[in-house]
Amino acid sequence: MSAHTLLVLYGSQTGTAQDTAERIGRQAQRRHVRVRVEALDSYNVVNLISEELVVFVCATTGQGDPPDNMKNFWRFLFRKSLPVGSLCRLDYAVLGLGDSSYPKFNFVAKKLHKRLLQLGASALLPVGLADDQHDLGPDGVIDPWLTAFWEKTLDLYPPPAGLQPLKDTELLPPRYVFHFVDDVTKKPADQSREVEQGTKSLQGLSFAARMISNQRVTHLEHFQDVRLIEFDITGSNIEFSAGDVVMMRPKNSLEDVEQLCNLLRLDPERQFILQPTDRTAGHVPAHLPQPCTIRHLVESFLDISGVPRRSFFELLASFATNELEAEKLAEFSSAQGQEELHSYCSRPRRTALEVLADFPHTTAAITVDYLPDLFPEIQPRSFSIASSLLMHPNRIQILVAVVRYKTQLHKPRKGLCSTWLASLDPMQGEVLVPLWVKKGGLRFPSDTNTPVIMVGPGTGVAPFRSAIQERTAQHRNGNVLFFGCRSESRDFYCRSEWEELQQGGCLTLFTAFSRDQEDKVYVQHRITEQARLLWDLIVNRNAHFYIAGNAKQMPTAVCDALKGAFQTEGGVSKDQAEEMLSTMEKAGRFQSETWS
Repeated sequence: MSAHTLLVLYGSQTGTAQDTAERIGRQAQRRHVRVRVEALDSYNVVNLISEELVVFVCATTGQGDPPDNMKNFWRFLFRKSLPVGSLCRLDYAVLGLGDSSYPKFNFVAKKLHKRLLQLGASALLPVGLADDQHDLGPDGVIDPWLTAFWEKTLDLYPPPAGLQPLKDTELLPPRYVFHFVDDVTKKPADQSREVEQGTKSLQGLSFAARMISNQRVTHLEHFQDVRLIEFDITGSNIEFSAGDVVMMRPKNSLEDVEQLCNLLRLDPERQFILQPTDRTAGHVPAHLPQPCTIRHLVESFLDISGVPRRSFFELLASFATNELEAEKLAEFSSAQGQEELHSYCSRPRRTALEVLADFPHTTAAITVDYLPDLFPEIQPRSFSIASSLLMHPNRIQILVAVVRYKTQLHKPRKGLCSTWLASLDPMQGEVLVPLWVKKGGLRFPSDTNTPVIMVGPGTGVAPFRSAIQERTAQHRNGNVLFFGCRSESRDFYCRSEWEELQQGGCLTLFTAFSRDQEDKVYVQHRITEQARLLWDLIVNRNAHFYIAGNAKQMPTAVCDALKGAFQTEGGVSKDQAEEMLSTMEKAGRFQSETWS
């Protein structure tokens, strides 16, 4: 084993950066390099001054923001008081994960790279900018970047002579060992108390909120099931403002839990205690109770219904004994097989559970200790809060579009969290959902006279419902909402509420029902129609402009319509209109929150 230690630090929002960091960790083990893999905020950043070799793997979220689990690190690293040469001992590499369809593509990785250079650290190679839009996905950049990284690193920090790298198919030790507890005198009450008392999260303790209502707000014959769900947060001390989000961790369906237990021949009621294989480097996930049942692990912790990443196939290949299965898994694990893997897995959205069923001989060889290595942890989901405490004290409301769609596979694809939430029925008995609140990306003006223009088609209207309720309770006028959906009679949710506010003079509402006439009408068309009003509000009354909703085409189309309004009403050139929008964004007067 090498005398030097490689530290891999990651900032991950959805788990992809963590998966990549762990992949680098496995590659280090195969090359006999000592390695530690940690989330940036769990690492004591003051120790960075004494590190020799660090790889940073970080995603970019929102409008160029760092992920939640690296925000403390980020604040520390950008302190002006840090001496310029404080990291002069450090050799480092930065690998960014991003999506070039967003304006601030890999902003965090680029900024981190620049800051580390300022502090005197030495870059081993140029910053890697992985891109979801690449033909082969992020791996199209990650694979060659890692090849270059290992060539450079092993040249500078060679492992002991005579040691050959381990083969990719050679099984590495699992991260954790399961110690089954067969003679337990008491039930593992931790699992029931987890819901009663809340669970540990990155933000601290979550609160077990009682679901009050789960109401469908689209017509029963409409293809899209959208729910308005209300929770009681009495006694939680939770506070929030318009633009904030609520977080919750979904559960796998009972059907999927039973299927996995059957495939792997696991007794769901069996209890175990989890221990890290390397007790100096690892720790048991904080919100996993000890002791724990297999059922709780599979239902509430392991993401068995997600589309598996390449690392899943790499580990699966280590268990393969059947020649045909081994050959196919080796192909899916290789750089050359990524297009084939994309066609098999990502394009049809095949789940990890379905993959196991496709490789029965390999699945039969999987041992329980490798479950946490094989399946990532279920990630918390975020929802824009759609209500205000000023209008609904001790309540949180959210708008949820239940995700369900068809691919080439026979079985419809379902969103894990939205399907789970839709299945909960408070009319059939008490339903408790652990949740917590965090600051969102939208900030609304504190000045009572500042108008707000909000463009929120579909469930993108959620944060604006919260803002309108909040501003109405504070007697603030100048609330302009552009709402779009398919049909006035089928998915115009919160209609009576908007109309009542409109009649009371608290809201100016413009609607776009795309399928109610021969020519499709979208929110951007209404923006163009109201160019004079928007010009007056923005230029003469200093209005703020907000967009929320699907990131596909709507945000760009709305921005183009707004710039068009500047040109027609203000008589400015195309470049000047672009500059106006840029100036608004820098001043916080133009904000967007979109998702793909």
